[in-house]
Amino acid sequence: MPATGRLLPTQQADGHTQMALDAWLLKRSNGPVLRFYRWDGPWLSLGRHQRHRPEHWNELARRGRISLVQRPSGGRAVLHAGGLTYALIWPDAPRRRQEAYRQACQWLIDGFQDLGLPLHFGSDPAGAEANNCFASATVADLVDPCGVKRVGSAQRWQNGRLLQHGEILLDPPAELWEEVFEEAAPAAAPAWINRLELDQRLRQSLVQSWSHCPWQMQPLKAEEVQEFEVELASGSAL
Repeated sequence: MPATGRLLPTQQADGHTQMALDAWLLKRSNGPVLRFYRWDGPWLSLGRHQRHRPEHWNELARRGRISLVQRPSGGRAVLHAGGLTYALIWPDAPRRRQEAYRQACQWLIDGFQDLGLPLHFGSDPAGAEANNCFASATVADLVDPCGVKRVGSAQRWQNGRLLQHGEILLDPPAELWEEVFEEAAPAAAPAWINRLELDQRLRQSLVQSWSHCPWQMQPLKAEEVQEFEVELASGSAL
């Protein structure tokens, strides 16, 4: 029998909690896990290996315009404001990176297709120098018919398990985006995309696309919350 997939309720929290929870789930999950979340205030998450950052990001953080956090996954900086984030944990994912991205994104393509917004994979070469994740669209990303990168994704492998992070661009704040990246913000998602129901619709799409796996909505148990909070307080979760 395939492992049961776990769906977690959509959560809103600060960036350190969100990133630590994804890393913690990656370490301990034996079956696939999907969760959506939103961020308390605007956060800029930096990729796991993104060591250089412009000094004005630090200045914006000092002024309270953004908060900074390092992701356990790779990729470039992502501004989390007005969007929806997902984390998919997939034990035994295909080891070929491009195939893993293809299979791990198909449910998003299917879900947005059902909502009337067709998406396709990007074609830009990987390894671009831009600090901004949304400045280019590689085979890891999904682009809408207007050429806007609508979903940017990044991965982390650990002991044969895959964590795929993704940011779904919905309503990027124009002024803050320009402050952070010194370029105009991408266009918002079409108005007919229901922002409040999107997590539910995409969750249903995953369940349908991954029908070989039984899925259950299963919030964190009290003992799991306690275990995670101990790791979070100790700083060892990431």
